Amino acid sequence: MDYKKLFNNKVILITGGTGFLGKALVAKILEYEPKSIRVFSRDEFKHHKVQELFKFNPKLRNLVGDVRDFERLKKACEGADIVIHAAALKRLDLLEYNVEESIKTNILGTLNVVNACLQSNVQKAIFISTDKACSPVNTYGACKFVSERIFNESNFNKGARNIVFTCVRYGNVLESTGSVIPFFESKIKNNEKIPLTDPRMTRFIISSDQAVNLIFDALEYSVGGEVFVPILPAFKVTDLIKILKKKHSSDVGTELIGLRPGEKIHETMVNSAEIPRTFRFKNMYVITSSIEKYVDVRKPAYYVKRNLLNESVMKEYTSEHAVIGIPQIEKLFKQLGLL
Repeated sequence: MDYKKLFNNKVILITGGTGFLGKALVAKILEYEPKSIRVFSRDEFKHHKVQELFKFNPKLRNLVGDVRDFERLKKACEGADIVIHAAALKRLDLLEYNVEESIKTNILGTLNVVNACLQSNVQKAIFISTDKACSPVNTYGACKFVSERIFNESNFNKGARNIVFTCVRYGNVLESTGSVIPFFESKIKNNEKIPLTDPRMTRFIISSDQAVNLIFDALEYSVGGEVFVPILPAFKVTDLIKILKKKHSSDVGTELIGLRPGEKIHETMVNSAEIPRTFRFKNMYVITSSIEKYVDVRKPAYYVKRNLLNESVMKEYTSEHAVIGIPQIEKLFKQLGLL
């Protein structure tokens, strides 16, 4: 799809814009000739690295700030057309021991973003959620679950403001900071045993391009209050280890270490309670709001009744039921330039 109409001559604000996803978003949005992209992050060193990466592009505005600071966010949102909220504390294990800090950034920070958008008359705002928000079992997932509610509930408490709030939900992006592939490869290169939490573990496969396109599609098709979920293949972590060992001609062993605090064996993207209000649309599932039946009135592009899921079609959408074999994974990784 050509997203030029969505971004051309627009002012885009990306919170967490110096992170892995933020940089991928900046690179892609620049192709569609925006007026400017405001990169919002609290880390000034990462801002400098972004400036270098994009050769000090004059369309980039590097804004040092924290989503915990409402006044700073409000200034950042002034005159923005689209806000992409990607800032978050994400380390599952650390957040289990730092619950209050997770709440301050991941929940209160999201509330700040929403209120700043409302006060600045932003046109569209999108929240980058996670599979951990679906049936959450850890601090990070619980905070993201609440943040999804903050974003989507805001569609129905915005008064006369003409703004669309929506969400996307997916798992770890391949080769992103802290994700499993670079972690395993570092162990293999150092000839160290690969830590395996559980041999049953599965994970969805999503590239940075797919994550970016999902965000763009959600901005394009949303009427407010949805959660957009990509339809993806998944791998067994044990199969991934075999593929990476083959890639590096390594015979390092594995070490069973057990689940980390807050870790799930399988990724869940859509749970059983969400299935009856979920549409299949293109290469996505679109979970509609449970608190207002707006789709009957606004008739968004994804609203086709025969594409509405039910429990006879699918009870839930998890990585366990989307696993592909090693030959298919290798083919996909080659297409993505990982092998």
